[in-house]
Amino acid sequence: MRPPSNYDEGLDMNRRELVKTVAAHGDLDPKQVDATLRSFTEVVTAVVAKGEPVNLSGFAKFAKVQRPARMGRNPSTGEAIRIKASKKARITPLKGFKEAVMTPSLAPKLARGVWSPSSSAANKAPAKKAAAPAKKAAATAAPAKKTPAKKAAAKKG
Repeated sequence: MRPPSNYDEGLDMNRRELVKTVAAHGDLDPKQVDATLRSFTEVVTAVVAKGEPVNLSGFAKFAKVQRPARMGRNPSTGEAIRIKASKKARITPLKGFKEAVMTPSLAPKLARGVWSPSSSAANKAPAKKAAAPAKKAAATAAPAKKTPAKKAAAKKG
């Protein structure tokens, strides 16, 4: 089970936003940035697939990791089981990236107005707000009925 995280799904940057932001920050053509980003991902994927690591100093290391077959235990029965050999993709953040993430004052500064999480959330918000009034109207039209679980809880209390 994964630990809870503070990741807010509504504020993630997608590829299109990344291309626009990089183009605005570097005063570049968005089509050229998109082509470069696509080429970058293709080259890194191809090189790592062949088993060679790719190291971007201060950012991340991309590698293919091979795990040998081993013996393990079934947690419910305690029975010894054989775990097959496997290959995994591993992306390791490097020191410069980790320090910038953990200490935002060390992160590179973007040009003013290039990108802010609140502006990308504002672009997505109108679509979500348009659906909300319809739900409210439906909720006020018919009174809510108590479910059997709530009735039982009300009788106990």
